[in-house]
Amino acid sequence: MAQIVTYRDLVVWQRSVEMVVAIYSLTELFPTAERYGLTAQMRRAAVSVPSNIAEGRRRGSRKEYRQFMLIAYGSGAELETQIEIAKRLSFGDSEHFDKAESLLSEVMRMLNKVLSILRS
Repeated sequence: MAQIVTYRDLVVWQRSVEMVVAIYSLTELFPTAERYGLTAQMRRAAVSVPSNIAEGRRRGSRKEYRQFMLIAYGSGAELETQIEIAKRLSFGDSEHFDKAESLLSEVMRMLNKVLSILRS
């Protein structure tokens, strides 16, 4: 197992950045009228995940790290909801939804694991 030196070494951070790219690709397909609505909200929630992982990792204490991981997890939950709404509104296509949801699911599982370790 590779040594973790910086947040960039965390697989959860790496996958969450991939997820952000997938969300941007997905939301590119949304109607222009959604630019300041669902598109902006989804992008903000997605970007929040790796941003909070990075900030938490840079903080000095385990308690602060856990708090920022909880925030990242919460942003992931927001994004899950927003993806569901976009699907019900028939924005985007199934290929882009599948990729975004797959990455988000993977990130959420990893965050859950990290949080369970930080709780103990």
